[in-house]
Amino acid sequence: MTSETEFIAALRGLAADPAARGLLDDAAVLELGGPTLVLTHDMIVEGVHFLPGDPPGDVAWKLVAVNLSDLAAKGARPVGALLGYSLAGDDEWDRAFVAGLKTALHDFGLALLGGDTVALPPGAPRMLGMTALGTAPGAVPSRAGALPGDHLWVTGTLGDAGAGLRALRGTLAGGEALVERYRNPRPRLEAGQRLVWLISAMMDVSDGLLIDASRMAAASGVLLSIDLSLAPLSEEYRRAVGDDLEARLAAATAGDDYELLFSASAGNGAGILALADEIGVPMSRIGAVEAGEGLRLDDAGTPVPLPDSLGWEHGRSKS
Repeated sequence: MTSETEFIAALRGLAADPAARGLLDDAAVLELGGPTLVLTHDMIVEGVHFLPGDPPGDVAWKLVAVNLSDLAAKGARPVGALLGYSLAGDDEWDRAFVAGLKTALHDFGLALLGGDTVALPPGAPRMLGMTALGTAPGAVPSRAGALPGDHLWVTGTLGDAGAGLRALRGTLAGGEALVERYRNPRPRLEAGQRLVWLISAMMDVSDGLLIDASRMAAASGVLLSIDLSLAPLSEEYRRAVGDDLEARLAAATAGDDYELLFSASAGNGAGILALADEIGVPMSRIGAVEAGEGLRLDDAGTPVPLPDSLGWEHGRSKS
């Protein structure tokens, strides 16, 4: 087993409880007779999800945010978290991380409930984990509900974080706003909680729009048709990267967006746009759900071949 997809497939036989949702979703959903409990666990690794020179407070923020993004995709309200922390023998880094964690917990109203610490061997990259718990008042959306005839939507803008990473690595002359999107993602919690009444399927975009859309298509047993000309790009991204097909493909395959990808019936479009205006979160229709399987891309009506890499997958290099 060399890739994340293959390893998860091997685990599915062990995840037979209905709460696991067949390991095909962003989170586990546990029915306990009261409010539904939603659980997720994400790890971030130095050199993979954050750079060695990133400020420790930003690393703490990102650890919290990426977990809460999974809860946002379930329309859940965060209630608590367990922390897994690796001690690397740097007291100053640890103190700065704790200060950043305090800020993130306060800003999101999240209680730290416990966790575990381990000491790393000298020179090993930091590995940090968090289990986030939330509650949902009713039905919890999944990736599997998209239906032919639905429209496909995404919140916010795409590609900013990927461009910010390129800027930090010195391969792109990008602005501070792009770096901020990479280091300090903003989970769409309110949007997720409000959208649950309007959508048929929802997930967060963490590994790239195209690879995550392919996961929604597989879970729902449908074909997702995406018009790259409709991909929402920020002004900062356009200035740094451009607005041609190459730039739009780069945005659609970059990871770390932490936006919400969702499908909804055509009749709910007006309600989605009204919600976007009300909460100040852009929501853009980028395609449609059709009978079939997989992905189909076009750019304002011109067919576009699927790129060799749809996004980030652990254990498999992105070309």
